[in-house]
Amino acid sequence: MNLQKLNDTIQTYKSFLKSNTRHDPYPKWESQKVFQENWDIEALDFRSMYDRSLQNSRTRRLWKRENYEPKDMMLKFIGLNSEFVRYMFQDLFNENKEVDGRIDRFVFHCDELLREYKETHPRSVENSHFHDDNYQMVSLYLAFRYPELYAPYDFESFRRLLQLLGSMDVPKVNDVGRYFKVMRTVYKFLQKDGEVLEIHRQRLKPGLHFEGETMLVAEDFMRMVTG
Repeated sequence: MNLQKLNDTIQTYKSFLKSNTRHDPYPKWESQKVFQENWDIEALDFRSMYDRSLQNSRTRRLWKRENYEPKDMMLKFIGLNSEFVRYMFQDLFNENKEVDGRIDRFVFHCDELLREYKETHPRSVENSHFHDDNYQMVSLYLAFRYPELYAPYDFESFRRLLQLLGSMDVPKVNDVGRYFKVMRTVYKFLQKDGEVLEIHRQRLKPGLHFEGETMLVAEDFMRMVTG
């Protein structure tokens, strides 16, 4: 990754933000705040807690759209075996373990639960748990739980970003661990610029949006400059 190209692209992104005052990625900031306020791995009613943690006043597109319903499937899994799902999230959010392994185990357990669900609901038409689709939903859990460490993942956007920034090693298959590392580097450069983060902060609504340090800024940068 060419750091001069990264700096130049940040300037392009900053110009975009200044000239597009209606640019609105902030529903993600709202859902991040909701998650931060409601997530409790020890909750007695794990299903209700999970449901409360994924809410938004404007849109559900992060977890529900046509042919994509990961939240609904996870609620079904919790109904099937809530303590096993609790264990899955405990492992996913354990920062003492490598993130690639945590994600792979989480997806593997979702596969197991989907098989069990189909066995206990033979007439069900469900054939996907949606947590292995480019790791979008799993990365969303991580981004909402640890805002300063993780960003929502999109493989094609990641590939285009590396190409744009002159990387000589663009992945041909998913590499979510590397993605998180690149996003942290991007975020550090956005912090050094300072003005980009301030533009975002001024557009956040106190009481509605998450106002702490968040890698959602790096993800928005990626999506805008590669779109």
